[in-house]
Amino acid sequence: MKKTLFTAAAMIAASLLVVGSGQAGEKAETGKGRGHYVPVNGLDMYYEEYGKSTGTPLVLLHGAFSATGTSFGELIPFLSKHRRVISVEQQAHGHTADIDRPLRMSTMAEDTAALLGKIGVTNADFFGYSMGAGIALELGIRHPELTRKLVLASVSAKPEGLHPGVLDGIKDLEPSMLEGSVFHQEYLRIAPRPQDFPKLVERVKEMDGNLPTVPDEAVRGVKAPTQLIIGDSDIVRPEHAVELFRLLGGGVMGDTPEGLPASQLVVLPATSHITLPSRDDLLRPAIPAFLDAPMPK
Repeated sequence: MKKTLFTAAAMIAASLLVVGSGQAGEKAETGKGRGHYVPVNGLDMYYEEYGKSTGTPLVLLHGAFSATGTSFGELIPFLSKHRRVISVEQQAHGHTADIDRPLRMSTMAEDTAALLGKIGVTNADFFGYSMGAGIALELGIRHPELTRKLVLASVSAKPEGLHPGVLDGIKDLEPSMLEGSVFHQEYLRIAPRPQDFPKLVERVKEMDGNLPTVPDEAVRGVKAPTQLIIGDSDIVRPEHAVELFRLLGGGVMGDTPEGLPASQLVVLPATSHITLPSRDDLLRPAIPAFLDAPMPK
């Protein structure tokens, strides 16, 4: 029974984003002359830009195995309509080649901060999905001066924040399980070394086997207003999302003189981890409204 659960979790992880929500609309043509490379901490790190060149930029941070297209292709058209969008591709993912070091969210957060510094971004909003949400949380903790607002989709601050069996299932993940998936197709199309896809799978498995526990006091210390987003059938336990929401100042009665908290909790109905990035029908009204709201005084 236990082994069956683990294998099922591995297959779920392997099929991420192979199916959509059925709600897909306009999709961004990623790449297409929008890409740039910057030398960062031994990486030749890749990013793409969309939208306006003025205003507070929105930095997109993709999920594991993914890149700009598979994590944000359906969201970029509306996110970039009225703001500058910068999508960063992390070590070993997308157009950014691997180097000789393990994947860690803290390291990728420092890479992202360094890249933004090199392109002149000193303050930004961040939207991270899954692994990218963990990176964004690290940025909020480590670089409060850089982070104006955070949108964290499917974030977990500790291994126990995930449903039982998920991480054990990822241990069983093999590159062959991902062959033909949107992740695999994207990697073969854009990676500097397409033959390194099995190495990426091992990198992610090793990272997921060593996920840290972010202390409650570190989460509580995040100054940026934060929008937490999960699917009601996500890999993140809803109890953990509520726990994080309370640490960020939420979970209180809003009908008081103090008013609503600066942070928000969004639970998308009939949505799994797989389908969350394609739920533009639900994310379209939620994310821009949060980003455009005045900063708390």
